[in-house]
Amino acid sequence: MAQTDSLYEKLTNQHFNKKRTAKIAALNIGIYGGSMTALYAAWYKKYPQSTFHTFNDAPEWMQMDKIGHTYSAYTMALYNYELWKTTGLSHKKRVWIAGLTGFTYQTVIEILDGFSADWGWSWSDVAANTTGSGLFIAQEFLWDDQRIKLKTSFHDKHYGDVELENRSNNLFGKTTAEKSLKDYNGQTYWATVNLKAFFPKSTLPKWLNIAVGTGAEGLFGARSNFSQNDNGQILFNRPDVKRTRQWYLAPDIDLSKIKTKSKFIKTGLLVLNALKFPAPTIEIHNNKLIWHWIYF
Repeated sequence: MAQTDSLYEKLTNQHFNKKRTAKIAALNIGIYGGSMTALYAAWYKKYPQSTFHTFNDAPEWMQMDKIGHTYSAYTMALYNYELWKTTGLSHKKRVWIAGLTGFTYQTVIEILDGFSADWGWSWSDVAANTTGSGLFIAQEFLWDDQRIKLKTSFHDKHYGDVELENRSNNLFGKTTAEKSLKDYNGQTYWATVNLKAFFPKSTLPKWLNIAVGTGAEGLFGARSNFSQNDNGQILFNRPDVKRTRQWYLAPDIDLSKIKTKSKFIKTGLLVLNALKFPAPTIEIHNNKLIWHWIYF
């Protein structure tokens, strides 16, 4: 009787896993298709199209957009991996599916760029996408864990200068939601390391991380703070605004290490864990050390 029950349970689980796999696959296809359609309608449809071409944008925006690509590919892979956990697929399959999904999501955007007259397929973007997905895959196969996570934070920048405010509104949008996606001056990206994972015999709490971040400031154009129209008319020219990079060092909390029996809370912590926890921070800017009691 026990063997019969065991066989019944096994067959039931296999059926359940197949259904879950189909649901997760359908969810991915739906989200992917919907987001790409919305992106095309909201962005690419407004701009002229061309034949497929490449474009070297590696020198632009002090590479903040490349770091953003790395972060996005990594985070998509991480979220996707958590979804596939419920299917019963092997660890190896989950890792490859999630990692390649993160890469694919980002790289299809490059194809759209490739057919846009104002942009083009960017090999440096593809390299950044590969780095993000590769970081996720490598850690899973090496440690079966994400000891080093990528996170982001944002603060809405205001300049106290009418010309700079107008330029910012034209480039990055007026709302905080728009700026959080487009304004590289307000974005910070972090690599946050779990200390307990590297020092398992220590008495350090499992949730304690140390984070290194980077950001940029004074970016009011892709390569310089200068802009002119096709007729040569100067639209914006502020060489007095210095384009600089900042580095940050701060403690962080790995919310995924906080134990809870609630699936709802666990999911919420997973989503929030993509954001850097506000904390006291040391900033290095223009060869000066700056202390922030709280930085986000």
